Amino acid sequence: MSISYAYEVALRGPVDNAEPLSAWFLEGPAEALSGLPALVSLDRYVPIAGPSRDPYNNDGAGPLMLLMLNFPSPETLGTARSAIEAAFQTLPDAVAATGAGFKRILYPVGEDDTPAPLEAPFSYVVRYHRPADDEVLFVQNYLATHPQTQAKLPAIRSILCYVPINDIPTGRRLADPDYMVGNEVVFDDAAAFGAAMASPAREELRAHYREFPRFTGANTHYPMQRSRLFGM
Repeated sequence: MSISYAYEVALRGPVDNAEPLSAWFLEGPAEALSGLPALVSLDRYVPIAGPSRDPYNNDGAGPLMLLMLNFPSPETLGTARSAIEAAFQTLPDAVAATGAGFKRILYPVGEDDTPAPLEAPFSYVVRYHRPADDEVLFVQNYLATHPQTQAKLPAIRSILCYVPINDIPTGRRLADPDYMVGNEVVFDDAAAFGAAMASPAREELRAHYREFPRFTGANTHYPMQRSRLFGM
């Protein structure tokens, strides 16, 4: 496994706002965020048109844009958090933002012993929201079962889990999305993802889902296109 620390900003609004939001972001916040001290990478995610090809989930339109800022330590993330959130205090009309800090875990795939770099552009972004009967047990169970089986999905390129960190010592300016745990599986394209969703490993993942400790929060699944704006 490889561990880093990430801050997610999710921007939501009417679908018609997607292009104006993109222009606004690239003309303003993108430059400020790219200059943050200790920033390792800045990735932008936007929705992919069409169905997800997941036989068990179709959650409709996701965020208009998802920004993921990656840092080497919780301390560097904590130092940057106020500046990140300040960049989104003034938003285009009808757009709302949430912010969340994570411990980000990158897992090996296939027969590899070490994780490969996050390079492929198709991401299936999954988030589980509170509450659960026992949140600690739920997250422990998820991390112990799901990534290991996801590694069996054909043509998978990367697996990431996101565990919220709530003790970053700065004031919150963006709304809390109330995540319990997050996941991201990465493929070269939608066709590769579709083939993986039709595989026996997808059925095994569904069996895991049915055995999760009880939770009553939402869980969302969004196919998104990732592009790297800063970093290697």
